[in-house]
Parts: sequence; structure tokens; C-alpha cells
Amino acid sequence: MVKITDVARRAGVSPSTVSYALSGKRPISAETRQRVETAIHELGYRPHAGARALASSRSNVLALVVPLRTGIHVPVVMQFAVSVVTTARRHDHDVLLLTQEEGEEGLRRVADTALVDALIVMDVQLDDPRLPLLRSLDRPSVMIGFPRDPAGLTCIDLDFKAAGERCVDHLAQLGHRVVALVGSPPEVYVRGTAFAQRVVQGFTAAADRGGLASAVHPCEATPAAAHRAAEQLLRQQPALTGVVVHNEAVLEPLIDAFEHLGLRVPGDLSVAAICPDELAETLQVTSIALPSTEVGTRAVELLMEKLGGEAVPEATLIQPRLTRRASTAPRTTT
Repeated sequence: MVKITDVARRAGVSPSTVSYALSGKRPISAETRQRVETAIHELGYRPHAGARALASSRSNVLALVVPLRTGIHVPVVMQFAVSVVTTARRHDHDVLLLTQEEGEEGLRRVADTALVDALIVMDVQLDDPRLPLLRSLDRPSVMIGFPRDPAGLTCIDLDFKAAGERCVDHLAQLGHRVVALVGSPPEVYVRGTAFAQRVVQGFTAAADRGGLASAVHPCEATPAAAHRAAEQLLRQQPALTGVVVHNEAVLEPLIDAFEHLGLRVPGDLSVAAICPDELAETLQVTSIALPSTEVGTRAVELLMEKLGGEAVPEATLIQPRLTRRASTAPRTTT
């Protein structure tokens, strides 16, 4: 590993002069600075992170706060995390991943140190208890998700309310009059998780607007729960012909359960989902994609702009794009 003494020897200066060139604490001549920079380049020297932080008053680290609570689908969360990490590296930043459910205490512990320059916060609740702290921090933050009151915050996400509406509108255009939403696990709704609640809002609003009979069924993320949900739906809504699924883990077992109960997809039952594109393509399900790459990338870019002192929009809502596949078809009349 190249040391600061190696740089000093190559540049013909003292180690303290190299340190001053890096930190800017003391003036040095342009000629000396050039020799130091040339030596750094030739040797491939990388200053220690602590030294960089002292020189710039920054750590070049972003915190990604994503508490792994019960009911969340970890593979989808990791798609967002990979996008954040990849984009942060393009901006010469590393990412500190915080997965514990620590609420305000965890945020304050990180923010009160020099560990990170800024924060990205996920798994946002409608009435999120972290909001007062985020509004008061002297470090910029971006929320992936929209609380009930986003004033004074920077938020980005898929427009989940519009996504729920778009799925129902698609089924209504195909002639379906009785629809159901198979949603997230019950604990996700109990916590008031924003994206799940907004899908319900959009689904219900579109069904009411179109005069459709509708029902919402939270579902645990297991194949057994998917089978129970299919049976319950058909008992409660025997005329059911359209289903929207917002629960990636049960999409395939739910389709299997309906077919086991004698309903062909899409001949007897049309299914649309809000899920990752790769899952929808594998199952050939009509879907609205979760734009994890787009959201993660833009969240980091918003932080970089804020760190640079630029004004950014408070709200960035990504409009849903529905891709029609083999799982939806016009309702057959009997």
C-alpha cells in the first residue's frame, strides 16, 4: 500500500508538506503542489478516508436507512439498495446501510457524528415518527416514499396511488366488473406503510369511480396464505373476474391456487400486478413495474444536488407504466 511517506519521497518534500497539500491547512507554492499531485498520480496514492474527511469536512459516505421490518419483501428492497450504491460510487461516495429498526434514535446517532454526509430513508410511513428529526437535521436527506405531509422534505417514489388506479382502469376497460386487490401482509398496513396504503387508495378510488364491486385482501407472504386468499376471495366474490396483486411473494402461488380451484388465467380470471419487471416477464403477467433503478439513481442525484447547494424539487412522482401481457383478457360473458 502506498504511504504518504512514499509520496513525499517521490515529490522531494516532507510528509507534512504532502499533508498540507491534501488538507489545504497551510499555503504551499503552486510548483510544490504540482510535484505532490504528480507523485500522487504516479504512485496511485489514495488518502485515508479520515484524511479526506478532514480536508473537505465531508466523509463521502451516504446513509441508506432501510429497516428490515416484518412483511417487507427483501429482494425488492435490495434492488433499490443496489441502485443507490451503484449511483453513489459514480459520485465517489460509499454507502452505509442501516437495517435495524431504530427510528429516530438510529438516525440521530448517525447524523450527530461525521459518519455520513447525507441520508436516504426508505420504508416510509404515512405518519412517520422520523419526520420531525429529518426536517431539523443539518444534513440533507431524501425519502424514498411519501408521508401524509411531505412539506419541507425531499421525496421520490413511484406514484403508487396512480398505479392502483391504472390497474383497475385496465381491468374495467376489458369489461371486468368485480375486482379484488390482494395486497401486502397485514402488518404492513398496520404500520401505515405509505406505498401500500396509497395502492389501496388508488384501487378503491378507481373501482368506485367505475362502479365496480371491489374488495381488499391483505395477504401474508407465503404460498399457504395465497391459497387461503384465493379460496376466501371466491367465497366472498363468486362473480370475481379481475385481480390486482401488490405482493410479489404470492403472485405465482396465487395464480397456481386459482387454477387449482378451476379458474383459468386469463380465460376466467384476469390478473394484473405491481411488481418487478423480471417477475412479471417470467410469469407473463400484465404489470406496472417497480422502477427501483430509476428511483434509487434519482434519489442519489437529488442528494448530490443538495450537497452542492442546488435547489431540488420537494416531490418527484414517477408515473406508472402498465405493460400488458398474457394474464389479462376481455371478460367472457356467460
